[in-house]
Amino acid sequence: MNILYIHGLHGSLSLEKKIVLEHYGDVFAPSIDYENAPNSILEIIEHYPKITFNVVIGSSMGGFASYYISNHFQCPTLLFNPALEKRSVVQNIPKITHKISPNKHIVIGTEDNVVNPKDTLQFIANIVDLQPNFKIHLCNHLAHRIPLDIFKEEVHTFFNNI
Repeated sequence: MNILYIHGLHGSLSLEKKIVLEHYGDVFAPSIDYENAPNSILEIIEHYPKITFNVVIGSSMGGFASYYISNHFQCPTLLFNPALEKRSVVQNIPKITHKISPNKHIVIGTEDNVVNPKDTLQFIANIVDLQPNFKIHLCNHLAHRIPLDIFKEEVHTFFNNI
């Protein structure tokens, strides 16, 4: 199984989280400078023309990118506090044939003060007419950063449900 992990703004995939993901397959985790790459979604898609991704996972700004990348690859996605509605840096959304993809699992921390959980829920409400298959997990007392134990639990749940 090929797993594409997209980090957030000024972030990277930690070794501990990479080890968790490697239990499920081969992990591809490109480094992205969102501030200087407004076309990062298209660049990621074009960077892997010969790899079939089975899942895409992303956090924050990476969750935003993963949303559209999973639509392109038509694969399930796990999004942690995705910046779907608003972002602090400009990111262009390329034209993608598919508006939805199967099995979007979205983890939203109710105490996130970086990506407003209400904005994320509003984004979801605005596309509900596309009839996406969302599983939304609202986590009380979860802020923006995802602790390793919650990451492990959500990844395990995600892979068991796809």
